Amino acid sequence: MRAVIDTILSDFQQRELPALVRRDVPFPEMEGKAAVVTGMRRAGKTWFCYQRIVGLLASGVDKTQVLYLNFEDDRFIDFTVRDFQTLLDVFYARWPENKSRRCYFFFDEIQTVDMWERFVRRLLDTENVSVALTGSSSKMLATDIATGLRGRTKVRELFPYSFREFLAATDTFSVVPEHPGSRDAAKLSHALAEYLKAGGFPETLRLDPDERREIVQGYVESVLFKDVVERHKVSNVLALRHLIAAVLGAPGQVFSVNKFFNTLKSKGIPCTKNALYEYLGHLEDAHFLHRLPFHSQSVRVRQVNPEKVYGNDTALHGLLLSGEGRGIGALLETAVFLHLRRCRLSLSYLHTKDGHEIDFVATDEATGLTRLIQVCADLSDSETLAREVRPFAALPPDVSDAEKLIVTLDETRDFANGIRALPAWRFLLEHM
Repeated sequence: MRAVIDTILSDFQQRELPALVRRDVPFPEMEGKAAVVTGMRRAGKTWFCYQRIVGLLASGVDKTQVLYLNFEDDRFIDFTVRDFQTLLDVFYARWPENKSRRCYFFFDEIQTVDMWERFVRRLLDTENVSVALTGSSSKMLATDIATGLRGRTKVRELFPYSFREFLAATDTFSVVPEHPGSRDAAKLSHALAEYLKAGGFPETLRLDPDERREIVQGYVESVLFKDVVERHKVSNVLALRHLIAAVLGAPGQVFSVNKFFNTLKSKGIPCTKNALYEYLGHLEDAHFLHRLPFHSQSVRVRQVNPEKVYGNDTALHGLLLSGEGRGIGALLETAVFLHLRRCRLSLSYLHTKDGHEIDFVATDEATGLTRLIQVCADLSDSETLAREVRPFAALPPDVSDAEKLIVTLDETRDFANGIRALPAWRFLLEHM
């Protein structure tokens, strides 16, 4: 293993770092704590680390002070927790001057090494280093952190590109105008339509639709087999595939395990309800999907009401949705949900006492600001407009004073009772 480590260190020192699209989120740094970046495969975690490394080099840090390792490199297949000491020995033997200066260690997909947290804890306690970790499993990292690094980490969930990042990555706008005129607004509206269909996976943005679809389908297969089947020893792949198809085909819909269980049963596909709950948990653990709970001040009411489910990027839903007609509304709702998640807000969906639904209750826990948000692609039809506005008339007391918003594709309007409609391209550029 010593020779392997030596070779990998040399490879990194000789490698040119790639040109980067700067991510719109800060790197999770804090003195004395390990930075932890979690997210779905291919969301950009590695390049997020590269962005931090580029910043360090620009500030005067020598590249020999930087150690980057990806533990999904096949050369690390036999790496164990005992080899971490060999890693330190090789690193400091090659550059002994680093013992007396600050060094920066980046460990990609570290959860593949059992008991990694014990080494990181020792590293933080005994060496003059800054440590950054990435992983595609939120629960495995969280479990390890809770046992070995409690209170010693700062965590950031990384998503595929936001709309603002998409604009930069596609050279639509290097700097988005704060107050766009009609020409820029039209340009932003056109870019939004492409963003909803293309999604935000960095690798796919400059591909034609057929190539992009093939690559995104490959991401689904990677999550299916690497993050669920292999990691959690799942054998019922057929039921898992049907579950993924059901989730991707109906973003933002209430998902009932009982109903889905009956659907599988009618197709002659064996699977237990408990297994389906586990599969949903595994997919959420891999950052493939996110669940939206029912809004209630009662824990019991939240628990007995089903959750809504969204994929981690509109491109995932685009495998089953056309992006036209009703499909564009589903993709738009997903994009709004993911934007709210990126803003790290507390989210739920609401049923009013009259039985109408509000898509999102979004609360900033730091400020107490709450927004009630409906998503509708087109309000030109009077019946559609009435359906979207109606739920705001019978709000429960805890959200009666919240800001009321309808996110559309292009429309800006003010309605009675403080209800406001604004175009999604503007909403997705907001920093809440």
